[in-house]
Amino acid sequence: MTGVDVVLIGRNEGARLVAALTSLRGQARRMVYVDSGSSDGSVDAATRAGAKVVRLDLSVPFTAARARNAGFAALDGDAPAELVQFIDGDCALAPGWIDAGRAHLGAHPEIGMVTGWRSEIHPEASPYNRICDWEWHRPAGEILACGGDMLVRARAFRQVGGFDPTVIAAEDDEFCTRLRKAGWRLERLPLPMTRHDADMMTLGQWWQRAVRTGHGFAQVGHLHPDYFGAERKRVLVYALAVPLATLVAAALSWGLTVAVLAVYSLSYARTVQGLRRDGLTQSDALKLGVLLVLSKFPNLLGMARFHLRRLGRAPMRIIEYK
Repeated sequence: MTGVDVVLIGRNEGARLVAALTSLRGQARRMVYVDSGSSDGSVDAATRAGAKVVRLDLSVPFTAARARNAGFAALDGDAPAELVQFIDGDCALAPGWIDAGRAHLGAHPEIGMVTGWRSEIHPEASPYNRICDWEWHRPAGEILACGGDMLVRARAFRQVGGFDPTVIAAEDDEFCTRLRKAGWRLERLPLPMTRHDADMMTLGQWWQRAVRTGHGFAQVGHLHPDYFGAERKRVLVYALAVPLATLVAAALSWGLTVAVLAVYSLSYARTVQGLRRDGLTQSDALKLGVLLVLSKFPNLLGMARFHLRRLGRAPMRIIEYK
């Protein structure tokens, strides 16, 4: 049976990393932990768990993409990998996921990557955690892309050159896009895969995460203009065009201003309806609807930041939210 190796990345994840390492026990053939400058004993915890530790060179700007590539290279340096499970240090792997993913890839040689369902450990702790939990649970079946937790065929990984180390956000979407363009199919299985601990408790953390998301929309869209097109359009409409129209309307008449602002009310109502269709309670839908409507503004800041960096040829440094 084909062995599955694991690449785990993290920095100062503490108890979350210990939980991740514990969840991998008995499921992984080999484990590589890529550390990005931890000062909390993460390296020792990974060593005790039997993982090979790679310390990322921090003289080069950190990206999750670069860390995952370093982990894959460490595996291949010892013996060629066949299937690789990528997982973040704030996630715990669900029992049985590895066997299910391996079996599916074994039965379908045209599939280059499978993922499953990620869920939040404490969605009730804050509306910001709850919105992450909602974002993670996408329909099963053939997909365009997924998050960083994924089980990848090593041959497919090598074919496309791994992750793009210059992409600081949505690097997983960018990687998946190149996999599809190389002819591989991607699937989400209707199975629990990982339990994630966002630990996002403040509006400031959520705002920074939304800025990072916008940066990903712009950077991946710059590399692949056919991807994230609808997302970029929504941001430009609701965070730029409508506010500018409101200013113009305010100079002309209050009635016109009210009419323009009604666009936000309509967007909010449609968002709440969509959340209710996804199974959220009325209370959660009302709260998360506000965040989704407001998110376009930090998204716009992230998009602008990318283009300013690009035009100024500045380094693409990560945007952290915790």
